[in-house]
Amino acid sequence: MILYKLKGRIMDRIEQEWAQALDELMVRIGGRFARSESRERAKNYIKGLLSPVERKNSWQLAEMMGEATPYGLQQFLYRSPWDPDAIRDDTRSYVMEHLGDSGGILVVDETGFLKKGAHSAGVQRQYSGTAGKVENCQVGVFLAYVSRHGHALIDRALYLPESWIEDRERCAQAGIPEEAIFETKPAQALGMLQRALAADVPVRWVTADSIYGDHRPLRSWLEAQPLAYALGVSGKEAVEIEGWTVRVSEILQVRLSHQWTRLSAGEGAKGPRLFDWQTIALTDPSLPGWRRWLLVRRSISDPTDLTTFLCFAPADTELSALVEVAGSRWHIESCFQEAKGEVGMDHYEVRSWSGWYRHITLACLAHAFLSVLRNRHPEAVLPLPEKGGASAANQSSLAAFKASRGLREPLQEPVGCA
Repeated sequence: MILYKLKGRIMDRIEQEWAQALDELMVRIGGRFARSESRERAKNYIKGLLSPVERKNSWQLAEMMGEATPYGLQQFLYRSPWDPDAIRDDTRSYVMEHLGDSGGILVVDETGFLKKGAHSAGVQRQYSGTAGKVENCQVGVFLAYVSRHGHALIDRALYLPESWIEDRERCAQAGIPEEAIFETKPAQALGMLQRALAADVPVRWVTADSIYGDHRPLRSWLEAQPLAYALGVSGKEAVEIEGWTVRVSEILQVRLSHQWTRLSAGEGAKGPRLFDWQTIALTDPSLPGWRRWLLVRRSISDPTDLTTFLCFAPADTELSALVEVAGSRWHIESCFQEAKGEVGMDHYEVRSWSGWYRHITLACLAHAFLSVLRNRHPEAVLPLPEKGGASAANQSSLAAFKASRGLREPLQEPVGCA
């Protein structure tokens, strides 16, 4: 997100609106915190996430707030009595109020959080799309809302590998609830989609990559709603065509025509993301007036590079609409980049289950706040004005505090904190 420096009355007006909007947001979630101290901590924490501080960890946020130690913030994240799921619900309603649209799209994807050690909840060597390889990391599954007004993250789930669930002592040390069970990433995504629909989120489409598109229970649930989708599928996935069950890879060998339509999947950094597209009709669903297609995307530079999407939508849906939805999946990548780069979603140092959910949820709320402001003022998205920052004396006392304890790195949450 580009930050523009504006002068004079425009700058003053936007800064005033920024401050007022943040106050209104904090009033909105204030009831989730039983104590006034926790409400003030929540406001300061979100201010810190929105601030220009380079690393949004508890040490630097405490320094920005003028506090000599990060213990108050750590107490707020680890032990203060508040429910991150309630803040998640507030974030979702806030996004719907400002960005909701009848043509909304729900996008599912996961992102990795690189970590050291073996104590952080859910951490292990696993594939991280962020790194593009297997790394020691945590993985979070997210749900984003996309509309013509903007995009924001509205739900999240920490993925727990089977190795964690099978080791209950390790789970207990990381504060993972006893009732936690193993869920695949598609199963977590289905739970988030169910919550969104139960909350009457205005949505017309769902899209995701093949990790989720290959999950038949998720597709079956969407069709039962019914809710249109354009989901990536792998070559090994089987679909029904003319009464026969056939793998997608086999369809691509015998069913592709020479008729391709060149369309943009959306705007990229270098302009329209152009590809060649065609659809292959599949066996109709049992729902009258709805159809299924296999949507095929071909790279212009490499015609052998094919990507497939399984689509379910009203029968009169045009190719351009399917392409637009399939291309909208990239908006969640923008959400990840913005949330990590601007509000420190990946800057956390917490190890526990509750610490992860609390930081991530507040980061999602801070990102949603920026998305709403950007929708109001696309000409200027400004960093939070620096007020009440740490003085030189405060900074010196923080440095002295670290030095007195031989600490060179930010304090880690003690193992076993909930």
